[in-house]
Amino acid sequence: QVQLVESGGGLVQTGGSLRLSCAASGRTFSSYAMGWFRQAPGEEREFVAAISWSGGSTYYADSVKGRFTISKDNAKNTVYLQMNSLKPEDTAVYYCAASRAIATIKDDYWGQGTQVTVSS
Repeated sequence: QVQLVESGGGLVQTGGSLRLSCAASGRTFSSYAMGWFRQAPGEEREFVAAISWSGGSTYYADSVKGRFTISKDNAKNTVYLQMNSLKPEDTAVYYCAASRAIATIKDDYWGQGTQVTVSS
């Protein structure tokens, strides 16, 4: 069982930066792939970024490529999402996810979400 708790959301102006954190419980965190998704009001939840269990492979949605960076610290049981050059369209609730594999990243564990609001 893995429990995920996100933090770091907030209100930021266009062009600003935020770093989201997702702290995971469980001794097997290092063996899990991790991902970030987001959901804006009235929209479906969408993929943002993912990282393999080792941290050696990362994947990004085209809309955030070059602006967002996902990283994983297995010693701290934490995954991060560094978000730079934020745009109003990045406004959403951001969710952390964990699974044994990137391919099943949506299927297993979710956090409760953290709100990110980008003002224009």
